[in-house]
Amino acid sequence: MPVRSLRSSVLEWPGAGRVLEAPKGWAVRAGRERPEFSRLACFGSYARGDWGVGSDLNLILLVREASEAFARRAACWDLASMPVPCDVLVYTPDEHARATLTRAIAREVQWI
Repeated sequence: MPVRSLRSSVLEWPGAGRVLEAPKGWAVRAGRERPEFSRLACFGSYARGDWGVGSDLNLILLVREASEAFARRAACWDLASMPVPCDVLVYTPDEHARATLTRAIAREVQWI
């Protein structure tokens, strides 16, 4: 999340390097703690390189199976350790293969 510079009212937004490294560590921990976790990808402004102050991190999370409805799945994953807010789409492999949205952004997806 943005942090205040020392004794300043100015917020400092984390750079792309820090933002794009955070999901790598998160994925390692998720793989150890959650057996349903399969893969993680980034898309959107950080993947394209045109992010700016206030940009969120768009993630696709693949799970082997899901018991929650699609609309509720993202809430089951703790992404509080990420340096910026995240939008997360959680798919099973079959759902991901059929998803129109993921086909539309396939050129910019970066698998982590």
